[in-house]
Amino acid sequence: MAFQKESGIFKGMNARLTVISTAIILAALVYGAFYTEILSDNLSAARDFLNPFLEWYYVILVAFLLFFMVWLGIGHYKDVRLGHDDERPEFSFVSWVAMLFAAGMGVGIIFWSVAQPVLQFHDNPFVEEGGTPEAAIAALRLTFFHWGLNGWAIFAFVGLVLAYFSFRRDLPLTIRSALYPILGERIRGVSGDVVDTLAVFGTVFGIVTTLGLGVQQLNSGLGAVFDLEATLFLQLVITACIMGIAAVTVVSGLNRGVRWMSELNLGLSVAAMAFLMLWGPTNHLIAMTVEAAGYYAQNLLVMNLYTHAALEDGWQAEWTVFYWGWWLAWAPFVGMFIARISRGRTFSEFIMGVLLVPTVVTMVWMGLFGGSALYQELFGSGGIIDAVEEDVAVALFAMLQGLDLGLVGIAASIGMLLLIATFLITSANAGTLVVNTILSGGDPEPPRIHRVFWAVVLALLTAILLAAGGLEVLQSAVIMGALPFSLVVVAMTAGLLRALEDEKCAHRRGKRTETPREPWADLDDAGIRPIRALPEKIRDSCRTRGQQPEYWRNNHE
Repeated sequence: MAFQKESGIFKGMNARLTVISTAIILAALVYGAFYTEILSDNLSAARDFLNPFLEWYYVILVAFLLFFMVWLGIGHYKDVRLGHDDERPEFSFVSWVAMLFAAGMGVGIIFWSVAQPVLQFHDNPFVEEGGTPEAAIAALRLTFFHWGLNGWAIFAFVGLVLAYFSFRRDLPLTIRSALYPILGERIRGVSGDVVDTLAVFGTVFGIVTTLGLGVQQLNSGLGAVFDLEATLFLQLVITACIMGIAAVTVVSGLNRGVRWMSELNLGLSVAAMAFLMLWGPTNHLIAMTVEAAGYYAQNLLVMNLYTHAALEDGWQAEWTVFYWGWWLAWAPFVGMFIARISRGRTFSEFIMGVLLVPTVVTMVWMGLFGGSALYQELFGSGGIIDAVEEDVAVALFAMLQGLDLGLVGIAASIGMLLLIATFLITSANAGTLVVNTILSGGDPEPPRIHRVFWAVVLALLTAILLAAGGLEVLQSAVIMGALPFSLVVVAMTAGLLRALEDEKCAHRRGKRTETPREPWADLDDAGIRPIRALPEKIRDSCRTRGQQPEYWRNNHE
């Protein structure tokens, strides 16, 4: 790797980038540790100041990325392979889906699967009155929107760009490589370091936000199941245990510990959905999920461009801005992780897989868990809204207790605790591995000592944000971490479009496939023959499409 040191403490790493990124993160750690209240106040003030801008900026950016990815998946470049033309996928489809789902969704899908539908059932801007059957469908539709195609389009975009430049253009697996068509050799200098530093910054705050939410929920679950008091000390102990296990599994590598943990996570997720299908109000859950999915599909364009401009009640900032910021903050590390496991797939395979499979699974998940809570509020004993307003993290376990299944319900709650723990571990695995991949100049197997170091750093930063004030501070941190990286995303779009111009087999506009003729003319009688779509020279060159453009070949050492 061109960026790696060959000896010393930074052996195998980009020394300059590692020092800069580590210094920034450690400064944040020290500041948060000694000025916790000031950190909380500053994050909240910055978020309040930026919200009016982000309410339309994030909406435009994320909507564009969704339409852009659909175009790449079905348009001119759909057959371009993430690798050379003779390569095939490195992982089986099941393992691939398991890893991208576990890394991409993380514990957030559990934390918000009940809390968000219930909170939006009580109050959302798309219904006149909360607590009604119409409000329930609207709440589930909004949940699908915030966890569906738009979010996965962000991940798919970053993952596809990184995989394309790394596996097809033989550049390092780092964010800076996506800007080579724009920056040229400057990606090897300060300009490239700035881009990767922004990616590390966004990645770290995306990870610790997710870990913080998961630790809070695990703490609430232990209180609900084992009657343990929810305290900051217990949250810190949970954080230490989770990150300790994550450090061990990430040291074992992608093909062993990380893959096994991801597959265990997927298996437990399937078991959780099967549990609600068997013991929940099955017919109602299926009907509600199908109806909400229909409204989601029907109103996708409207929701994509909704900015809440006529109202000033904070709903857009609390929900859509937070979610788009969260997805963007996760994008560097989830995108890189997805890129790392997607070598050999075509644009169409990659985009359809990353967009559709997790979105469908997520909608089923949210429909089952959120639908069960909404059913209890509409037709059962209720009480979940009150529990959620007191403590958002307890929402899932309040729903499970509302099923009133006795020992089966207790066993289900214990199973959910285990599932939350595996989600936390897989998220920490992916985040730690990706931070080190960026800092090592794109090495998919960075030095083990640095993996352990960053696992410790993430654990400490998570603990500080938990001490700073819980959910609101976590939300503010992730939005602030995402904003700088969103500018990099815009530049990555331009870099990809420039690079795709060199794909020799791309569709060429204006090429005729037949000689012009009157519509009533008979070709054989007129002696007219079709024109070949591509000249022989170009058709021959298509067989070697994996060859690199001249400026890439000259670049590599």
